Amino acid sequence: MKKSFKVLSLSLALVLVLALLAGCGLQSPTEEGPQQGDSNQGGSSNPEITLVYAEVNPIETIVGQTGTAFKEKVEELSGGKIRIDIQASAVLGSENDVLDTMLGGGGTIDISRISAFALTSYGGEKSKLLSIPYTFVSREHFWNFATSDLAPEFLLEPHENGSGVRGLFYGEEGFRHFFTVKPISGIEDLRGMKLRVSNDPIMNGMVQGLGASPTVVAFGELYSALQTGVVDGAEQPIANYKSNAFPEVAPNLILDGHTLGAIQVVITDDAWDKLTAEQQDILVEAGKYASEFNRRISEEAENKVLEELKAEGVNVVEVDDITPWQEAVKAVIESSTENNRELYEKILNMQ
Repeated sequence: MKKSFKVLSLSLALVLVLALLAGCGLQSPTEEGPQQGDSNQGGSSNPEITLVYAEVNPIETIVGQTGTAFKEKVEELSGGKIRIDIQASAVLGSENDVLDTMLGGGGTIDISRISAFALTSYGGEKSKLLSIPYTFVSREHFWNFATSDLAPEFLLEPHENGSGVRGLFYGEEGFRHFFTVKPISGIEDLRGMKLRVSNDPIMNGMVQGLGASPTVVAFGELYSALQTGVVDGAEQPIANYKSNAFPEVAPNLILDGHTLGAIQVVITDDAWDKLTAEQQDILVEAGKYASEFNRRISEEAENKVLEELKAEGVNVVEVDDITPWQEAVKAVIESSTENNRELYEKILNMQ
């Protein structure tokens, strides 16, 4: 009788414990809670995450401001659960250094703003077309491409070829122009000069076509290279030329506009795959916002900087006839597009 009473008491106690657990909203060990990807709680199930964003230029430049716009929109849409840590002014290295880190799977850099041509050395055959000299005749021409049905396949190319990154959105930092230590008045003055290039075959071919000598120098060492005579000149968008203090050592700017500085913001596949579907959507939405922001500010910011440079005494040389420049680099245009001629023609026809 006592044994039966003890069994009954234990049974009643167990029922009471389970009832208390249920009333407190707790789960028994065999029950499953909400999974990471569930979004039925207004995004509250998404984990907090910080993504490191590398930017080679200072934060006040066009591309730096674009990165800030992306950061602020991501943090707003995620309620602060996704934080973007922007490391600007090349503290994480040059674009090639950053890409090597991202593609090498180090995990220390998740997102980066890169020039489209930076992907050329990493199998970006389609992205290479965006850096061909004199492809885009105007900003409107570029944005016709960037908002076209072709644009997404360019962004996804590095992911699809197994490079380990994917593009999130496009932007631009203005047309790129040559600047030199010694005064110049036209294309003929570039002959024999040592012009800084990144390690990129299209840029090398373009400089050789102009009769100059392409000289590879890391971006972070360019100021001193100009100052000490390692190179005689280089090329950059106008805003970057000013923000990096290059007018101090190379105060001659010729507005040849050889390429539009098309940019992509890329994320590693590892970082992308760790996000929930909802978080991925947030990054895509913020990318659209940042792209539109970039489109809105770029031309205005560039024009403002150009007027400042003139006021500061920089020798700004206008180019009235671009034809000789186009003819000089014709060989690199043809060799760089021969494997994608049809795709390249589609881009040209978007002007």
